[in-house]
Amino acid sequence: MSSLFPALTGDPGERVALRFDDRSLTYAELAAAAGAVGGRVRGRTRVAVWATPTLETAVAVVGTLLAGVAAVPLNPQSGEKELGHILADSAPSLVLAGPGEELPSALAGLERADVDVRGTGAVPGPLPGDRGAGDGDPAFVVYTSGTTGPPKGAVIPRRALAATLDALADAWQWTGADVLVQGLPLFHVHGLVLGILGPLRRGGTVRHLGRFTTGGVARELNGGATMFFGVPTMYHRIAEALPGDPELAKALSGARLLVSGSAALPVHDHERIAAATGRRVIERYGMTETLMNTSVRADGEARAGTVGVPLPGVELRLVEEDGTAITAYDGETVGEIQVRGPNLFTEYLNRPDATAAAFTADGFFRTGDMAVRDPDGYVRIVGRKATDLIKSGGYKIGAGEIENALLEHPAVREAAVTGEPDADLGERIVAWIVPTDPQSPPGAGELADHVARRLAPHKRPRAVRLLDSLPRNDMGKIMKRALPHG
Repeated sequence: MSSLFPALTGDPGERVALRFDDRSLTYAELAAAAGAVGGRVRGRTRVAVWATPTLETAVAVVGTLLAGVAAVPLNPQSGEKELGHILADSAPSLVLAGPGEELPSALAGLERADVDVRGTGAVPGPLPGDRGAGDGDPAFVVYTSGTTGPPKGAVIPRRALAATLDALADAWQWTGADVLVQGLPLFHVHGLVLGILGPLRRGGTVRHLGRFTTGGVARELNGGATMFFGVPTMYHRIAEALPGDPELAKALSGARLLVSGSAALPVHDHERIAAATGRRVIERYGMTETLMNTSVRADGEARAGTVGVPLPGVELRLVEEDGTAITAYDGETVGEIQVRGPNLFTEYLNRPDATAAAFTADGFFRTGDMAVRDPDGYVRIVGRKATDLIKSGGYKIGAGEIENALLEHPAVREAAVTGEPDADLGERIVAWIVPTDPQSPPGAGELADHVARRLAPHKRPRAVRLLDSLPRNDMGKIMKRALPHG
């Protein structure tokens, strides 16, 4: 197959590929370091990557992909229970981590290899008698939270990476001359696939902030970066900071492209940023299972509240509840988004039932997102088909797993979790609790810490509301729409 990273497998050169804080690697240095990783993992089926926002994570992932091995990114903030499930389900034979990184006990039984960003090795070629990695072979297994049960492992093939990144290059006029600044986590597709592998596939440069700050964005964009990728929470903080920060306004006004994703960017923040900088943020729409489906194009209208048009190679349709395709693009008729194309995942690992349920008979993926289309093809997402997926701070969070965690607390008799609008996070997580002892209910901080320890800090409830009972239907199912403010 063709290389995912032509700039690494040709003549790498001395252009900077990656920079994290004050550490950087040229393409030649990245090729050598990734080659060392590739030599360490070649011949394996899957390896885990302790995905901190560091140079080591980027080198680990690139080296693993060069060796034709599937990477399983691990969220360093995951709780022991969640990590235990992911490791049992994906069965990696090795974990790659930065030297000195302290790994949790859930990984104690797994072979470990430290990533040396100054290591040297040849970019791996096929083993004798090996056909090499094919387009349909797995590149990643990325765990995504559904509305019920533990996370499912979406198997993302190599062709999906190439298809999505090349389609975005077309839509965004993305070239090797671009320098991207971002501060996203590297355990999901936004920060890792778009934000690290995207620049590397183009032969460009990525400057990762390690941790997002408006000052860091201003510094990098004023220092030659051309693009910024962020989530709505970041753009909200930018919009709040702009009135008193002329350097930030100057930086954003000089950027070639400002892109928001992972959740809808409120129109209010769109307009505040445009008014202060003269630049409009563009939005795109994707999922773990599909990578990217649509985007506002660099040469198109940056229309607030829309996610643009389908990317090259992506077929998108809206369907009624009964599966009938909606043909009228009137900006009003709501339907579920279904997509088909080379950008799709192949399966949920070890879950043939869930995989079968996710696809239609003619190969379209059922996204569960509801949208309308304007007459010119622009897509506007209006919500989830289900009520149980919460988008908070750029994360997609399943209510079911938080409810399960809350129910493990001895002071909780019943629990329901919903999302409600939040100016900073997009949505905040709200826990509705029926306490075991109404005279001694658990505190909000206690429950938040309880969830954070079991799952991840971003999944903790931001508000706790006490009830005498939860509204249920005749079948015993909680009716979240009947909650006082749900």
